[in-house]
Order: sequence, then C-alpha cells, then structure tokens
Amino acid sequence: MQSGWVEIFFLAMLAGFIGLRLYHVLGRRTGHEKPAADPFRPSRAEAERPAAVRGDPFEREPVPLIMPADLDPAVRPGLEAVMKADRTFVPERFVAGATSAYKQILESFWKGEAEGLDHLVSDELFENFKSAIDQREESGDRIENRLIQIDGAKIVGARMAGTMAEVTVRFDADIIAVTRNAAGEVIAGSPTAAVETHDIWTFSRHTASNDPAWLLVGTDEAA
Repeated sequence: MQSGWVEIFFLAMLAGFIGLRLYHVLGRRTGHEKPAADPFRPSRAEAERPAAVRGDPFEREPVPLIMPADLDPAVRPGLEAVMKADRTFVPERFVAGATSAYKQILESFWKGEAEGLDHLVSDELFENFKSAIDQREESGDRIENRLIQIDGAKIVGARMAGTMAEVTVRFDADIIAVTRNAAGEVIAGSPTAAVETHDIWTFSRHTASNDPAWLLVGTDEAA
C-alpha cells in the first residue's frame, strides 16, 4: 500500500516538472501574443510587398482611358478630365446616346410636342423651344421636316466646370426641311431636296449626382 503512494507521488512530481519545463519553453499568455496565421489573409510580409508583386486587384494601376480614334488632340485633356470625374463615362456609349437624343429632340420640336423635350434639355433651352413652338402655332405655320440620315457624330469638345461635365458633339446630317403656312403653301425649304446640316450640340451632367442623365444645354451650327 505504501509503495502505491510512493508511485503516485513520484508521478505527480514528474508531471509538475514537465509542466514547469513547458511553461518556460512556451511562455505564458499575456494578451499580446501574435494571432495565429489566417490562411485566408496574407501574412504581414506578404501584405507589405508592393501591390504589383502580390497582385492585389484593388491596388493595381487604373485601366487606361480609351479615347475615340478620331478625337482631336486638343480635346483630349478636357475629355480625360470628364472621364476621371465620371468613371461610368464611355465615349462610344455617350455618342450613341447623344445621337438618339438628337433625333428625338429634333422630331419633338418639329411636331410641336414640347412634352417630349422636358427630360432631354435644360430649363433655359426648354423655354426657348417652347416659345418657338407657341409662336409657330399662333402663326399657323407647320414644319414638315424629316431626318433622312446622320452621316456622322463625334465629340469635338469637353470640359469640367466644377462638378459639371460638358461634352460637345458635332452632328452631320441630311434633312428635308419644309415649312408651310396656314394655307398649306411651302414658304421655306423643299419637300424633295435634302440639305446638309452641321449642328454643334453641348450636353451637360452633374457628376456628383446619382442621376446619370445628360441634358442638352447649348445648340449652334458649325462654321
């Protein structure tokens, strides 16, 4: 019986000795230990490597701005400023949208449908278009214009004015322009001969706004 107690005591002493050795080898937890490595996160050494080396998709160089092939070099700085302010701006898509707006605005104006303009033009231009439509109705004149085709549409100007982006597009088109009086007589243009038109239209958008719409803010004719 006594030998059993001696054996238990000896084993307890051995366990205590081993525990003490482990304590000195591993150290005690103080709350400042380095966390265990997370296999789903880069190590500190990996994180401190340059982004180009570790391939971090959020820190790579921005994608180069793609400019239209026919862009005038003098327009490039302004267009770059617009594209940096509005990362959703794509020149080709913008020109396509501007061309669609060009058709709709012309046709609405020719038909005297002011309601088709209010979401496409600025307030000032809307008042100008509306006034012209009202004057035409009062005189009894009627426009019978038709857009035959658009030969070209290209960006010819761009700039940032604070947070307002302005992009100018030149439209080259063939239009049959006819104006008749109240009696139905042609008083301007020809119903059979198309004329070449060269319009310079400027569109604007507030880049800090969530509204993606561009509005027509200025119209002119090419010299």
